[in-house]
Amino acid sequence: MRESVQGADTELRPEGLTEVVPDGFGREYTQFAERYPAQQLQLQLLYGASQRAFERRTRVSARVTVLRVLGNALGDARLREADPNEYLTEYLDQEIADLRGRLAQDSATAVSRGLNFGLALGSVASLALLLVPLLWGADLLGALGVTLHCTDRWSLLGAFVCGGVGAFGAVLSVLVRLRGSADQLARRQTNGREGVVVPGQMARSMRHEGVYRVFVGWILALAVHFLLSGGIVTVFEPPATTAEICPSAGNPGSAAAGTEFWGFWCAIGFVAGFNERWAFGILSRDSTRRPDKNS
Repeated sequence: MRESVQGADTELRPEGLTEVVPDGFGREYTQFAERYPAQQLQLQLLYGASQRAFERRTRVSARVTVLRVLGNALGDARLREADPNEYLTEYLDQEIADLRGRLAQDSATAVSRGLNFGLALGSVASLALLLVPLLWGADLLGALGVTLHCTDRWSLLGAFVCGGVGAFGAVLSVLVRLRGSADQLARRQTNGREGVVVPGQMARSMRHEGVYRVFVGWILALAVHFLLSGGIVTVFEPPATTAEICPSAGNPGSAAAGTEFWGFWCAIGFVAGFNERWAFGILSRDSTRRPDKNS
């Protein structure tokens, strides 16, 4: 469970490509580095990246692939030719491209898995935050000497329900955008440069991002609730007020009005939470990403 969420253990003593050259092929490796310097550099970088992969199976398979490609190149008779062979070059380039794609998919897996786990944690915390006031809120306030009337209860419960539904709206919003875009999130984490951020670190970062998104949904839904219920914004008018629901002198109260009250604030909370991407857009403006010209 820990490895599936946080990634495989970090290699304490990572190897270099020169350390895995087969015995007796030192001269061939020197020729390979001289005649195919770009491919040798890429294999060296990919071998290092394979030791930082998120999933253990990817680490093993990528390293084995690098060793196989290196062994094939060193044992190829065309390596001894004076000029680089176009077919050997094409073979190396294709294998390098496949390895890059596999490691990029591993990074995308780290991002999506970390984000999903963060969303799950945020949802559990949100559910607890919603259930505590609904089940024990009145008793806790009563112990503090605070008396809640019927209208107060409905107002507070409406706010909490609106916020809680907004949190789950934010979760759905992130999941909808995550489908097919985990690789874009991975590139954003690395600022477009592969290998800058270890996939395990990406997973931890996105786990925090997932929890943060849930509470952004809470805050947005509560903000919309207070704007509408306080009459500051009059675009939408609640179908029922707490005064219409609660019984009072000359008013027996209305169960139907209570149902309309819940339905309205649940819908408002979900829409507000689903649009948590507003906050995302504000935080990702290009102006905040421009490097300092004086640095």
